[in-house]
Amino acid sequence: MRIALLVLAAAISLLPAMPSRLFAAQTDEMTAKRLRMVSSQIAAREVRDPRVLAAMERVPRHLFVPAELRAQAYDDYPLPIGNDQTISQPYIVALMTSLLDLQGGERVLEIGTGSGYQAAVLAEIAGEVYSIEILEPLVDRARATLGEIGYRNVELRHGDGWAGWPDKAPFDGIVVTAAPPRVPQPLLEQLKVGGKLVIPVGRFFQDLLVYTRTPRGYEKRNVIPVRFVPMTGEAEKSDASPP
Repeated sequence: MRIALLVLAAAISLLPAMPSRLFAAQTDEMTAKRLRMVSSQIAAREVRDPRVLAAMERVPRHLFVPAELRAQAYDDYPLPIGNDQTISQPYIVALMTSLLDLQGGERVLEIGTGSGYQAAVLAEIAGEVYSIEILEPLVDRARATLGEIGYRNVELRHGDGWAGWPDKAPFDGIVVTAAPPRVPQPLLEQLKVGGKLVIPVGRFFQDLLVYTRTPRGYEKRNVIPVRFVPMTGEAEKSDASPP
């Protein structure tokens, strides 16, 4: 009887430790997946900015996707996050971040918070990140996730991103994660001289564009064809012809 009680006590004493070991194992597994993602999907595709690669290695992407999809969080494709929205393919997040050419400490605006993942990547490099999301349930979830992880330099707002965030302008960089039919003029106007706007533009056929503000206007560069969810709200009323 005494031996049986000792065995039972030993078994009970092990129970509290099991969740932490399982959590540590999951964390180690996710970290390994994240590092493989950066090396095979991002660095291998010519994204070489060390700040961006380090940010992608640090941000726990699996915490920004629904629990049932976490096993796929580091795979090379976008995933649904609810409300007919997606979290972008990791490579696209890294590419768009690198196109901002951040050096550290900048003020950045994001249009389309979504899951909050892009905001977290930006927050690893920039000093201040402001992010606008038109769908309130996504704002609430992203705010909770970012807060739980510990990001304190990200401010979220529920609203239409077409008009930007004038009270926080000017910005060193603006990144847009949904595609309008044309570039919103307010976003261009809220750039600092030297600042960059990274934005997918188009209805069915879309291109990823970079606008750089200069003392005399804007320089435009076409990067690659892309496919993003459409920007909603004021963008739906917009004319299709780009500036």
